[in-house]
Amino acid sequence: MAWVALLFAGLLEIVWATAMKYSHGFTRLTPSLITLGAMLASFALLALAMRSLPLGTAYTIWTGIGAIGAFVVGIVAMGELVSPMRILAAVLIVAGIVLMKLSSS
Repeated sequence: MAWVALLFAGLLEIVWATAMKYSHGFTRLTPSLITLGAMLASFALLALAMRSLPLGTAYTIWTGIGAIGAFVVGIVAMGELVSPMRILAAVLIVAGIVLMKLSSS
């Protein structure tokens, strides 16, 4: 159950990061409310996951899911730059997430 909570916490991190971009510095109401709601839900699920997962593992995987998800959203939905160096950085983040998960089994 902790891993499922952590997964959804990471997915909500992608939601709030994306909504924050669309809030234009919290000057638009709807994206600002989505940002705050998704943040609260993400933190709550992270806290739930941390009841049984190690801090370093949970936090690293949570931020990794958010980072990779925001990276993909930026490329797909916002037309951000795709370069070999950025792809390599994303691959290294995913490798770190996988190693962190394997080390906690």
